Amino acid sequence: MVTQKSSNSKKNAIVVYTNPDNEESALVVQRQATSAPIVSSYNDRIRPLLDVVDRLRHLQVMKEGIQLPTIVVVGDQSSGKSSVLESLAGISLPRGQGICTRVPLIMRLQNHSTSTPELFLEYNKKVVPTDEEHIADAIKVATEEIAGKGKGISNASLTLVVKKNGVPDLTMVDLPGITRVPVHGQPENIYEQIRDIIMEYIKPEESIILNVLSATVDFSTCESIRMSRQVDKTGDRTLAVVTKADKAPEGLLEKVTADDVNIGLGYVCVRNRIGDESYIEAREEEFRLFDSHPLLSKIDKSIMGIPILAHKLVQIQATIIARCLPETVRKITEKLNANVTELNRMPKTMSSTAEALTAFMRIIGSAKESLRKLLLRGEFEEYPDDEKMHCTARLAEMLNKFSDELQRSSEKYSTKNFLMDEIRVLEEAKGIGLPNFLPRTAFLTILQGKVKIISSNPVGFIEDVWEYLEEVVVTILMYHSDNYPQLQLSLRRAAHSLIARMKDISLNKVREMVEMEKLVDYTCNPDYMTEWNNLMALQDNFIKEVLDEKKERVQLGIFGEIEVAHLRMFAHVLQQAIDLKMRMTAYWKIVLRRLVDCMALHLLFSVNNLVDKDMDTEIVNELMGPRGGGIERILEESPALAVKRKKLTSSIKMLKEAKDVVASIMDRIAANGEEVG
Repeated sequence: MVTQKSSNSKKNAIVVYTNPDNEESALVVQRQATSAPIVSSYNDRIRPLLDVVDRLRHLQVMKEGIQLPTIVVVGDQSSGKSSVLESLAGISLPRGQGICTRVPLIMRLQNHSTSTPELFLEYNKKVVPTDEEHIADAIKVATEEIAGKGKGISNASLTLVVKKNGVPDLTMVDLPGITRVPVHGQPENIYEQIRDIIMEYIKPEESIILNVLSATVDFSTCESIRMSRQVDKTGDRTLAVVTKADKAPEGLLEKVTADDVNIGLGYVCVRNRIGDESYIEAREEEFRLFDSHPLLSKIDKSIMGIPILAHKLVQIQATIIARCLPETVRKITEKLNANVTELNRMPKTMSSTAEALTAFMRIIGSAKESLRKLLLRGEFEEYPDDEKMHCTARLAEMLNKFSDELQRSSEKYSTKNFLMDEIRVLEEAKGIGLPNFLPRTAFLTILQGKVKIISSNPVGFIEDVWEYLEEVVVTILMYHSDNYPQLQLSLRRAAHSLIARMKDISLNKVREMVEMEKLVDYTCNPDYMTEWNNLMALQDNFIKEVLDEKKERVQLGIFGEIEVAHLRMFAHVLQQAIDLKMRMTAYWKIVLRRLVDCMALHLLFSVNNLVDKDMDTEIVNELMGPRGGGIERILEESPALAVKRKKLTSSIKMLKEAKDVVASIMDRIAANGEEVG
């Protein structure tokens, strides 16, 4: 570290020089007419990059989810945060009891070649010029306009631009000091409000955290340290500034060398301005303090003083900007392309009925084609990951489930009261006539009982199918009319009405099928006779074993092992009962298959009619009816759509400007072969 004083009697400031051949920066205190408070050799190289970032911040690209490299200043209340920023900028900021910074203050420091400083504030879409003498009052006025009078805070930002000879080229965001206990006039949740603002700014990986700590406290107890460690566990993004070194020099060397709180970018110890000291006098006193104090002079000179802090910040800022800029370009391009694509997908504003009719026909045509793919052809490339929309597969599953339920209901054979239902029916169906004839009424009675048991299954199946189809149809119609919300109510109403009508038709059809199976017994399927003959082949042996007094249980083909003792008292009708049982068993298989087949055919027929015939008719009737409002409704752009169009247009304009801003500096870097950082 080399220091020197100029013999020039004109009063001026500290200058920071960087020697690229040495690891440490040299702090030189000198007085000369043309120098300024703090100057870094990085200024000329970092300024263009910083201008780009500041321009992007002014364009508010962060509202598009694009984070910018930012130095964020945080600290507990009364940690000396404002004093550090004053020393860097060479200006006075608002001071007083409680929270002085009530809004995020974006400080843009720019080294200015002229001797006359230029200061102005930007907030609420206006620019307010000011000067060094009135800057504190101007900030108070602006803060009250943004956050209101009193002691409340706001997350709406205020920008302070300082163009001054000798200041480092830096952009920093000063956030409200952390306080846990609200004072009079502050909201009860003031801590939570401040915490939320701080976390919003320090969470992005692009943010550098400048954590201001007072030497008078235990660093590990600082709330600002706790917050920064939540988002930067390794400390790689955190630089600590230790203020009030002159008030608590004991043990400071151990604090900054032990690093118990994991500060990855290191520490800088500073002495802030006291009383009426000028900024030049404050820097000189700071140098004398760290150079001559018996304890503080033992601290490495490379981590002491405001000039060193400025130098570190400029270096860190240059590095983070150079690292993040390519990714920022990529994100801007991606967001721009996405917004352009989304805007192009939106419907064009229409001015004639012909245009509205064309748009309406396009909606119906595209919706019908999607339904054909999903419901008829089994093509689901439009919904590859949504299994619910793989309609042919889901309908097949529903049909298979219906078939399985019917089969399970017919496979329940009683082993204790076998043939008793048939015997009771035969006893009640007997009449005066030739013996050994099987009464048809007995067969129909048994059949009606079995049909009654399963009669709710087809109805439940139809209800489930149409509920599913309604969901699919509504989903498709809403998707293809997404850009025309003024139509969606009519389309949804038409879908509900159509599905309800077709569901009623299906339910009537199913109930008719069930009634036919109850009242009529017929099949031309040869499987009936084949199955009956196979079952009847068991009859003679079964009767023989039933009449054997020694037998309690008998094996009977598909019916399994059954109890037979109770059948011996009904030997006179046993042959007829077995015949009736076997005929019903053979015929019931035909009935179940017929129900499943008919359901499948009816379902496919109904779905075809739904897509190709009924849907567009229903929609047109609904739209042209008294509640529909006519085709002209498409001409009315909804407020939500108009807001979305305006927002996208504004975003695209901003992103194009942002892309041009970044492209200009990237071209310059590429052309000159520059490297920053």
